[in-house]
Amino acid sequence: MPQTVLDQSVTLNNGVMMPIFGLGVWKTKSGKECTEAVLAALEAGYRHIDTAKIYANEEDVGKAIRESGIARKEIFITTKLWNADQGKDKTRKALESSLEKLGIDQVDLYLIHFPVTSKRLESWKELEKAYHDKLCRAIGVSNFMIPHLNELLKESAITPAVNQVEFHPFLNQVDLLNTCKKHKIQLEAYSPLAHGQKIDDPQIKEIAKKYYKTPAQILIRWAIEQNIVVIPKSTKKERIIENSKVFDFKISDQDMTKLNGLDENFRTCWDPSEVD
Repeated sequence: MPQTVLDQSVTLNNGVMMPIFGLGVWKTKSGKECTEAVLAALEAGYRHIDTAKIYANEEDVGKAIRESGIARKEIFITTKLWNADQGKDKTRKALESSLEKLGIDQVDLYLIHFPVTSKRLESWKELEKAYHDKLCRAIGVSNFMIPHLNELLKESAITPAVNQVEFHPFLNQVDLLNTCKKHKIQLEAYSPLAHGQKIDDPQIKEIAKKYYKTPAQILIRWAIEQNIVVIPKSTKKERIIENSKVFDFKISDQDMTKLNGLDENFRTCWDPSEVD
């Protein structure tokens, strides 16, 4: 067992505790690469793993969790409903398939991966049914912008517990964050390192030097300081460990202001605001 379990958590709007820090496995190759990355993360103290059907590595995540010897209840697992599986007739089957691949009876969080036009509302109704049937401890969305959230909130019986979006100082979606806070929806940041494209930014490097930390650690800590769940991806054991060393310092208000000033609407992924 690790010396430190990274279990600092946020409380979702239904009372479920979600670790504020975890491992994302997007673009992590199925097989040995994914299994070893998840095992390295769990050994380092991670207790939150984020996957999705479209990543094609749910089976590897499940295998690593079983091999770790850590009790299932101690690990928070997220997976997602892919676009082709959205709609009334497909959603439940997709969730059941993901559970089978993961080798579990219940996922901790199930997300609609993208706000597919004409499908997302009926998909959400199916997620609500799955939640009531205890196939998932919490349900939420991913890549939902403010109009998508407003539409969903008008039609839903259950408020999404989480909205997972690209979020980092260079894409600081403050209005979206405030909308989520208003409705008690937990914001979760994917691609918090902007795919490494801003690691060499002079201001990030200057702040990192001040705290004796790496630029990646500063970007991760920036999210945590705002109570945003963050799931950096890595397949290298040393980087997985490095990314976790973010709970032994705080960023000053002055430096947070500097980081907040870096926003330039810089997206490294597809722009969901283009979807009606």
